[in-house]
Amino acid sequence: MIQLFPAQDSPRVFGVPIGLDFPAETVAGLLERLGSQPPHALAQVEILVNTGRMQRRLQEVLSDRGRAGFLPKIRLITDLGTEAGTDPAPATLSPLRRMLDLRRLVLGLLETTPDLAPRSAALDLTISLVSLLEECEGEGVSLEQLAALDVEDLSAHWQRALAFISIIGPFLKDSGGAVGPEGRQRAAVLRKIAQWQDTPPRHPILIAGSTGSRGTTALLMTAVARLPQGALLLPGFDTDQPPKVWAEMSDALIGEDHPQFRFARLLQALDLDPASLPLWTDTAPPAPGRNRLVSLALRPAPVTDQWRAEGPDLRDLPEALANTTLIEAASQREEALSIAVALRDSAAAGKRAALITPDRGLTRQVTAALDRWRIEPDDSAGRPLVLSAPGRFLSHVAAMMGAELSASALLILLKHPLTHSERPDRGDHLRHSRDLELHLRKAPFVELSEARLRAWAASSPSRTDSPADPARAAWMDWVLATVGPLTTLEDAPLDTLATVHRNASERLAAGPGAEGAGGLWDKTAGEKAKAVLDALALEAAHGGSFASGDFAALLARMLAQEEVRDPVRPDPRIMIWGTLEARVQGADVVILAGLNDGIWPKRPDPDPWMNRKMRHEAGLLVPERQVGLSAHDFQQAMGAREVILTRATRDSEAETVPSRWLNRITNLLEGLSDESRAALAGMRTRGAAIVTRARGLDRPAAVMPLAKRPSPIPAPGQFPPRISASRVETLIRDPFEIYCGTVLGLRPLDPLDRPADAALRGTVLHKVLETALSQVMAGTEMTATLLRQIAARVLDEHVPWPEVRTQWRARFESYATQLAEAEVARLRRATPAALERRGELTLASGVRLTCEADRIDIAPDGTAIIYDYKTGTVPGEKEVEAFTKQLHLEAVIAEAGGFEDLPPLTVSEIAYLQINKDLKIRALTFEPGDVGRARDEFAKIMDDFLSGERSFTARRMPRDMKYVSDYDHLSRFGEWDQSDTPVPEEMP
Repeated sequence: MIQLFPAQDSPRVFGVPIGLDFPAETVAGLLERLGSQPPHALAQVEILVNTGRMQRRLQEVLSDRGRAGFLPKIRLITDLGTEAGTDPAPATLSPLRRMLDLRRLVLGLLETTPDLAPRSAALDLTISLVSLLEECEGEGVSLEQLAALDVEDLSAHWQRALAFISIIGPFLKDSGGAVGPEGRQRAAVLRKIAQWQDTPPRHPILIAGSTGSRGTTALLMTAVARLPQGALLLPGFDTDQPPKVWAEMSDALIGEDHPQFRFARLLQALDLDPASLPLWTDTAPPAPGRNRLVSLALRPAPVTDQWRAEGPDLRDLPEALANTTLIEAASQREEALSIAVALRDSAAAGKRAALITPDRGLTRQVTAALDRWRIEPDDSAGRPLVLSAPGRFLSHVAAMMGAELSASALLILLKHPLTHSERPDRGDHLRHSRDLELHLRKAPFVELSEARLRAWAASSPSRTDSPADPARAAWMDWVLATVGPLTTLEDAPLDTLATVHRNASERLAAGPGAEGAGGLWDKTAGEKAKAVLDALALEAAHGGSFASGDFAALLARMLAQEEVRDPVRPDPRIMIWGTLEARVQGADVVILAGLNDGIWPKRPDPDPWMNRKMRHEAGLLVPERQVGLSAHDFQQAMGAREVILTRATRDSEAETVPSRWLNRITNLLEGLSDESRAALAGMRTRGAAIVTRARGLDRPAAVMPLAKRPSPIPAPGQFPPRISASRVETLIRDPFEIYCGTVLGLRPLDPLDRPADAALRGTVLHKVLETALSQVMAGTEMTATLLRQIAARVLDEHVPWPEVRTQWRARFESYATQLAEAEVARLRRATPAALERRGELTLASGVRLTCEADRIDIAPDGTAIIYDYKTGTVPGEKEVEAFTKQLHLEAVIAEAGGFEDLPPLTVSEIAYLQINKDLKIRALTFEPGDVGRARDEFAKIMDDFLSGERSFTARRMPRDMKYVSDYDHLSRFGEWDQSDTPVPEEMP
């Protein structure tokens, strides 16, 4: 029998001080106690750990001893729940199966209690309920104990929630007593403890690295500590905390968020004094002075008055904090770049560096920043499967299920790298996808439909008279046959949704007429994605009816729970760890990043079933538990040889609040003494130096001169002598925009999914009035009913969003009667002669002026009245005089006989009609000589531009400072402003 420890009556627990390499110390203490025992003695030692990384790290340390030898049996604590025992283990339901079964109960609850939550929240409520049940199983809390809680003094919400939890009992009985993974683990631990009581194991058993935060793990730890050759090794044990503080940490509602609370609770259960706990080894911590500072700073809130009493005893703080750096970056991007600089410096100096943060977004930014030096860090968590190529592809397919077909969603899927993958004709697929995108961007807005897509596919692929491409039509048949079944789905059984989703995904990935799934299931990410869909298919029959949106949410959650690691071996000198892995100390430099409130520690997740008080009374874990565990990880990491603390002072929305632990440390240092303030200033100075270097990485090697305000002069013949009357105002206000559009031929791409903006509303109202007046010209009476009927048809045709249609229809109907009365009054004055009529006039200089008049009425005296509809603000007289020449130029064309099917007309009035709830009409000042003056002014403007006397100045006279041009990026606006003098430049 191996004797690792001498016999003792009390439980056996050892502490490992903060900052030590816990796996290395575990091995060192173990080998020291084995002493001169035979080599095979080590093989009889059993070590239980709580993470796979701890397991691998112990194996690495043991293998690096420089000689061959035996290894102890290193197992995960969770393995106890899966090993075979003498007693039959309870039946186990997979987490997915349990969630699907419970979801049906939650849906029933929401139907009977609709004020509890909307039906769309069923999945989230189910997930939280599964977590609660698993926690109850892990903590040994029965549903009867929950039902016995006194909630009479609480709100009705908690009473209803508790009543619902109580009716889950029959469900659990109907499942044959099946439990989840937590319940199986607890049963296995209780079974193991019972076996040990009958026949205590003769070999040494160690539990290393666990804090006992879970009830089941705490049970196992107390049992192992009492075994003849059992022992607990507590990581990050605070040897500087005074006995009085240990003694006062008993109430979870007060002390749960303290980093040493779990140790205090465990040692109280074992009737051990923390102040006299023996240490596993006699190795000194690398930063004892910093450990004492952090221990004092993180004291429980009720005893922070000890800062004044014990603070002066902290000596040599500048020396204790000499290897501590504080980076306070201006943004998260700057924080990530600064971290990358620090990691690269450590690697260049031959040091092992570890980045520890719970912020996965920040770690991805750091990984991207390291790529500039071709450094790939060893990321323990990998990348969420949902962010991998197969994960995104499957999510895109799921998002189309039951949704209205949209251009953006369709093209996102068609242009994904896995669509039509691993086929020699993928180039044709990409070409067809590009042509479809250009068509959808250029075409007038209508609802995307199968008929529209087939019409495009059957049309000529170019503007020439070339025949239609049969390959494009066949390609569109494949697209519609694959995507069509997705968009028509409504509520359906989960197994149906899962089958349709998988079939469509494989068919899209394979390509037209191909078997298999293309490259969808290739490599590690593809294999894991396939395993997720396999697991879903296995349990889908128990899911009941699902809405397509709920299916997409379920799939996204399943994909997010899986991680994918790069199979290529990363740089072993640079590691990225989660907070739990701070216990696996093996780094020379530790970077604690994302130290902002809400990130580290993370805000507790909301619990819709039980509040904090109910949890405490039931014996469950209070929300502060996770804060306390994060605090312990932070304190452990703070003890490393060299520490860098980082935070961003702003996020994408507002200023951030420092993490409570960082806040406590800085407040303590700022208030202690001049020496402590100097130490804090040194931390910030070292951090500022790293930030300065990080900023320098993005600074160009040479200072580029700022762009001048452009004012090009095109060569003769380059500017087409043709312009629309509606664009003359732009020619005066921002000539550069006209230059880019006409001379350079640059046109902004229209959005794929047109928004319900003011421009669309104007188009709709124009169409309503045009249609109504056309019917009036044919003999129909102008009435409010007619306007409302036409508005309903136009809205249905041009506005595909039901809620927008409802709003716009209600708004229009509110002033339809007044609009009809105003139109009747106008019809008494004059008769409409032209609606949306095109006109053109060629001046003597060869310049062609074009327009499209909204409306031309003929008065009884034969003169013309020209109207322009405005759904927005009507321009004032001064604005018309200086810039808005459209109506005057339309009058020029009318008097010259330039409108189709109309003779030369004498214009007596030009006016704006404001079509909204105000229904204003603004007649412009118009005299007989104004037509000639408008023609001459326009001719002079065009002659000046054509001759080069005027240059095309960018943003010459914008309407206001909010003006945004489609060509601001081309003019490099921002490097210059409106006060800069334009620099005319003749163009080749």
